[in-house]
Amino acid sequence: MYEDLIGPFLRYGFMQRALFGSLVLSVSCAPVGVFLMLRRMSLTGDAMAHAILPGAAVGFVLFGLQIVPMTIGGLIVGLLVALGSGIVSRFTVQKEDASLAAFYLISLAVGVLLVSWKGSSVDLMHVLFGSVLALNNAALTLIIGVAVITFAALAIFWRALVAECLDPLFLRSVSRIGTPVHLIFLTLVVLNLVGGFQALGTLLSVGLMMLPAAASRFWTNEVRTMCAIAIVIAAISSVSGLLLSYHASLPSGPAISLTAGIIYAVSALVGTRGMLPSALASRRHKTA
Repeated sequence: MYEDLIGPFLRYGFMQRALFGSLVLSVSCAPVGVFLMLRRMSLTGDAMAHAILPGAAVGFVLFGLQIVPMTIGGLIVGLLVALGSGIVSRFTVQKEDASLAAFYLISLAVGVLLVSWKGSSVDLMHVLFGSVLALNNAALTLIIGVAVITFAALAIFWRALVAECLDPLFLRSVSRIGTPVHLIFLTLVVLNLVGGFQALGTLLSVGLMMLPAAASRFWTNEVRTMCAIAIVIAAISSVSGLLLSYHASLPSGPAISLTAGIIYAVSALVGTRGMLPSALASRRHKTA
């Protein structure tokens, strides 16, 4: 048992890189996912994950599977999509969710066509689903940089982010920082999706962000504790997913997301704020 759990990480350098990259992503993405969930923008993260695909595809067409060009392209297009959907929702009758859906569907279609035009089906699968087992020094450096920026922003703007999530109208009434904080938050979302894209691909990069965050909601109602629990769940999902991928010869990205999904289902069932404790509490109340 010990050999099965620890052996792959001790014997193989690619497993060590995958583990390190996944754990850093867990620490960085999970708190951002908590704030997305609290803002009721969970599907926005999914839309933004699709939106970075054209930029990554342009980098791929021009430079091949190179980390830096694909990252810069994904970051630029992701920010443009976020800005464009915000402008459309502010100056037209269309709501932000509808404009974001339109932008991300267009982006997804353009990105898939670009990769298919210049690459093979293998290249398309790599861009869409990533390869955490093939992380190199450049990818790890990018992931670490994203984590450092994320933690610095959370440390500086923590109270403003919490206020903007829980009561944005109050924050706007007492301060002008509401709009800048919202833009900073969207930038953090795009940065973490771009970092996650290197390991999990554009389609699954949001999995490590949202599934642990959603699962943590069943265990606590306090924001700091929720972020800590989300990080732990993301880390457990990363380790378990990598082991499942190694022993069962499965794709690593989907294995990590599936493990996080299983933890979400268990949390929804037996978490302190899950279905079973709620049902038991309700039954005790009725009998009393």
